[in-house]
Amino acid sequence: MEKKLYDLMDWAEIETIVYSEHDHPESVLGAHKVRGGILIQVFFPDAKMVFVKRKKDGKLYQMEEADEAGFFAALIPGRKVFSYTLLVQYKDGTENMTEDSYAYLPSIPQKELQLFEEGKNYTVYRYLGAHPVSVTGTGKDTTICWEGKKAGKTDKDTTEGTFFAVWAPNALRVSVVGDFNQWDGRRHAMCRLGDSGIFALFIPNLAAGEIYKYEVKINARTIVLKSDPYGYRCEMRPANASIITDLSSYQWHDSEWMQQRKERDFKKEPMSVYEVHLGSWRMAEKTDGEETDGFLNYREIAVQLADYVKKMGYTHIELLPVMEHPLDESWGYQVTGYYAVTSRYGTPDDFMYFMDYMHQKGIGVILDWVPAHFPKDSNGLRQFDGTCLYEHYDPRQGEHPHWGTLIYNYGRPQVSNFLIANALFWKEVYHADGIRLDAMASMLYLDYGKQDGEWIPNEYGGKENLEAVRMLKELSQTFHQKEDGALLIAEESTAWPKVTGSVQDDGLGFDLKWNMGWMNDFTSYIQIDPYFRKGSHGMLIFSMVYAYSEQFMLVLSHDEVVHGKRSLLMKMPGQPEQQFGNLRLTFGYMMTHPGKKLHFMGQEFAQTQEWYEKESLHWEELEDKRHLQMQNYVKELHTFYRKHPALYECDFEGEGFEWISCLDADHSIVAFVRRDEEQKEQLLVICNFTPVLYENFKVGVPFAGKYKEIFNSDHECYGGSGCVNRRQLNSKAVMWDGRPNSITLNVPPLGMCIFNCMPKNNK
Repeated sequence: MEKKLYDLMDWAEIETIVYSEHDHPESVLGAHKVRGGILIQVFFPDAKMVFVKRKKDGKLYQMEEADEAGFFAALIPGRKVFSYTLLVQYKDGTENMTEDSYAYLPSIPQKELQLFEEGKNYTVYRYLGAHPVSVTGTGKDTTICWEGKKAGKTDKDTTEGTFFAVWAPNALRVSVVGDFNQWDGRRHAMCRLGDSGIFALFIPNLAAGEIYKYEVKINARTIVLKSDPYGYRCEMRPANASIITDLSSYQWHDSEWMQQRKERDFKKEPMSVYEVHLGSWRMAEKTDGEETDGFLNYREIAVQLADYVKKMGYTHIELLPVMEHPLDESWGYQVTGYYAVTSRYGTPDDFMYFMDYMHQKGIGVILDWVPAHFPKDSNGLRQFDGTCLYEHYDPRQGEHPHWGTLIYNYGRPQVSNFLIANALFWKEVYHADGIRLDAMASMLYLDYGKQDGEWIPNEYGGKENLEAVRMLKELSQTFHQKEDGALLIAEESTAWPKVTGSVQDDGLGFDLKWNMGWMNDFTSYIQIDPYFRKGSHGMLIFSMVYAYSEQFMLVLSHDEVVHGKRSLLMKMPGQPEQQFGNLRLTFGYMMTHPGKKLHFMGQEFAQTQEWYEKESLHWEELEDKRHLQMQNYVKELHTFYRKHPALYECDFEGEGFEWISCLDADHSIVAFVRRDEEQKEQLLVICNFTPVLYENFKVGVPFAGKYKEIFNSDHECYGGSGCVNRRQLNSKAVMWDGRPNSITLNVPPLGMCIFNCMPKNNK
């Protein structure tokens, strides 16, 4: 090596590059103006010779080997850094022409870095992760085109490639590795961006579709491979590398839906949700000798599911988590790829098609989301940079002992930023109509699922997780900042106050809360032998004591039909005839009770077996008349529900509901009135939770008038006994149920009937 070049070499820095421990490789590698010309230094392990080729004129300059590990350098005359490529000849006889990653200075706008440090960069996913982009210029003049991957084909300095960025503040070094560099962490070490804790690198000519991971060097002896926390796509499990993905190419066709959603008031509209696990709703049929997981593609599912949901009358679907997860048995609730739609059913474009198709068919889509915990998989967030970066260090704060998962450190700004930005990502990028937070109670309480000594009180000595509360409030405020009609829904199983109250009034700011109290009480009640239900009558009516304390959604979810709990049909006591009657009554009572609604798939046709995620729903049961009748019943019930504003317009207002009879435990009968907002429509609902037919049964009515039965769950076409009230009933001035007027009717066994109420002076 000639002396002039030798004198320019910083051998300590070179050694750090060779040992792959440098967190500012751009300060050594690439082209730099020095005394006497342009110093270009590169590191290619296993290279025999390297040449610099000037792009402008094609002139070649042979580089000198400074270290036999693969470090080469050249001092080229000139006063301006020029564009170049590298011709690399390897010891195995192969060669290739490549761009130099370190010819481009990776950067993220300072404003974006500052917002991330403050925990308020809610579009951070545009910068962190892997993004196909184009850059112009070189060195300090590098400009990245963030808004689209093309920056102008006529610019000779324009280079296509992928920009990588990851937050790993405590790492010694981070590299991008993949098939493109033989998974060798020495080849593409990333550059630390100031004190942001973010490492970044632009790799030229690396396109969408390539797999990659981050190789994180924790110390001289410890290296771990991590999937990209902000990666848009992952390999199909059990493989877990991230995949470079461009999300900008899909052309949406749901603008009409999105505009209508913005103008709607969900509180005043019917909302009946069909909860779905995509992998087992309907599986692909296997051919002889075919080895497959049996999953349909998102596009195939979209067409079949939309047709079914429209036929059945549901307004929305809710998907068990579609974020990437390693274990099928977790149903998606142990997430490793928060920004990646699971590859089980296709690509991100396929899922965009799914969402788009649903919207074009007038169906809203709610996504389950899991900010409460994450699994300990080695490729995931656990000790991401060698420290407890996303979780707490102290297991009393950072672990769920019963779930075997880790708890987010919500007080760390970048962690809360990761989660809030993620919720917004699914709304903005995938057009989700709602985000439903799973296991929110475990976020709110420091002692959730823990024994004494397994948790640490907050700064005031209480059990409330104040950092999680602050994060949830920030989430709701940010989520609703753009008034686009998207909903935040909480699965919160305790009586935490004001979950759906405004943040300004010290609430959490959610739109809906799952009514877990109603679900637990009602499913316990309905499993009791009807002859003994009178002793538990309070469980049936207690929900109305607190019905307006929150904006509730009534749910019969997946959690109620797994792990030995049996399907809804099989929870019901008695012989099959009574089981089906109980289930019709269950759905009828639920649909007439205040609150929005949710059913889990398969229960609408009374599936006999409890849900199992590795099997398709038992659609063959629809060949049995009783199951087909149940399906038709649920369909007709939805049709009725959507046609009658009295059943949904005042779900959250006390004026929309009135008890007529709620204390008749001996007969296990309840009667109530539902009203619409302007009280133009009033419906009298009567539910009999015994298998006894009550003839000439007297019920008080809200006013003198005519009462016409317009729905009856015991109709023969639904599989019932046919106890219906065909004739219009005129009220009589007979005091009953504390009312001056009453009617006499036949109350069907294990049945629900609905009467249209018309005042006497109506014609």
